[in-house]
Amino acid sequence: MIPKNHPRYNSLILRDKIKNAYKEGYLSDSGMIAHGRGETFDYLLGEKTTETSKIAIEVSVAKLILAENPVISINGNTVALAIDEIIQLAKLIPAKIEINLFYRTEKRVDIIKNILHKKGYKDVLGTNEDNLLYINDIESPRATASANGIYSSDLVLVPLEDGDRTEILVDSGKEVIAIDLNPLSRTSKKASITIVDNITRAIPLMIETAEKFKEYVKERLEEIIKDFSNEDNLKESLKCIDLNRL
Repeated sequence: MIPKNHPRYNSLILRDKIKNAYKEGYLSDSGMIAHGRGETFDYLLGEKTTETSKIAIEVSVAKLILAENPVISINGNTVALAIDEIIQLAKLIPAKIEINLFYRTEKRVDIIKNILHKKGYKDVLGTNEDNLLYINDIESPRATASANGIYSSDLVLVPLEDGDRTEILVDSGKEVIAIDLNPLSRTSKKASITIVDNITRAIPLMIETAEKFKEYVKERLEEIIKDFSNEDNLKESLKCIDLNRL
């Protein structure tokens, strides 16, 4: 039991969720390493959503609402940390949810599918029964994509993504929104929009924003998007890293 007055309470709760996801069999051991890497950057960001990231969230939500076939790509880390919020956001946009794992096994996919089914979300893409196609030039199991989902999508939200897939999805003509705590990562640099934030803070803020933006007309959403530059966004995000914490 972690006492709530522990100075690292929130961080330790997230570690516990990651540990349990590994024990339950749907998170790979490398997923635990990835979480630890992200935790480091979150600490340097002050474990808070910056004003820069709030702007990126607003632009991302506007893009999702305007997209013709938006898809939210989920992996083991995403499921462990924010699956309830992911489902809520998907229903609100609306967007599809697709399973996509770097270390893909039938067992892991089935566990994640069943988690979503138990939560009442039945239309999961990327399952073992799905019509999976292959995206050229991706040299990993993440090359698979549902014909009705990522393969034919115009915009993909990819929390906790790897860089090669982000780059190739963008090169194939799709817009990619990444949620990545490291503004220097290949994923962050190759994405169309990067939200430099912890997924556990970013997704709830996206839900809050979507509830408001759903009432906006198309022209107002386009105005929000108009002057966004991901290069400038990442530069500002780097300025938010407080090296005095070291």
